[in-house]
Amino acid sequence: MKCLVGLLIPDEGEISYDGQNFSLMNTDEKKEMRRKIGMLFQGSALFDSMTVEQNILFPLDMFTNKTKAEKQKRVDEVLDRVNLSQAHKKYPAELSGGMKKRVGIARAIVLNPQYLFCDEPNSGLDPQTSLVIDKLIREITTEYNITTIINTHDMNSVMEIGDRILYMYQGKKEWEGTNKEIIFSKNERLNNFIFASEFLKDAKDMRMLEIKGKIDNERNMDDLLK
Repeated sequence: MKCLVGLLIPDEGEISYDGQNFSLMNTDEKKEMRRKIGMLFQGSALFDSMTVEQNILFPLDMFTNKTKAEKQKRVDEVLDRVNLSQAHKKYPAELSGGMKKRVGIARAIVLNPQYLFCDEPNSGLDPQTSLVIDKLIREITTEYNITTIINTHDMNSVMEIGDRILYMYQGKKEWEGTNKEIIFSKNERLNNFIFASEFLKDAKDMRMLEIKGKIDNERNMDDLLK
């Protein structure tokens, strides 16, 4: 992910945005590209000495020439979108873990990015709050037509919101596919990683039967229509 946002230069290969090699861009070109990128950090990375409102204003102050009123309107919009419309004057220390994540998401989308990078968005959250964050990320991705890349070891997130899944092993691609295809994968490393316990193995078998049943029903329906 550090390579994708330009903090590290890859040893080989290339990273391209819309056909442009990011690594070969000059400083001004990279700065312009980064305006199109939003980042949700694992620990939220909020400035402790700033209020929620000031944290979200930070990228607007850095990258735009909008008026104070325009910036304030945009802050209000994104906070309302993450259901924190009453949190403007709160400090990070006054927020729960889930609220911090939502502030982080609001800050990440305040510039209307084309690309959103999320590093372990559910780290440190309870299962119920994790589902709320997953749903929010998926909704925002769809609403704003953003390309979202999530780095996670949370298999609930992978299975719930992963349109395209890439499993890495020792720095290399081990498997790639959809959240439906992953259920039927025969890759031993992938299965040992995701379905480590007997409970999860049983859950996989049940899910496979469920999906196969749906596919069979759809085929039967097609045959009847023919």
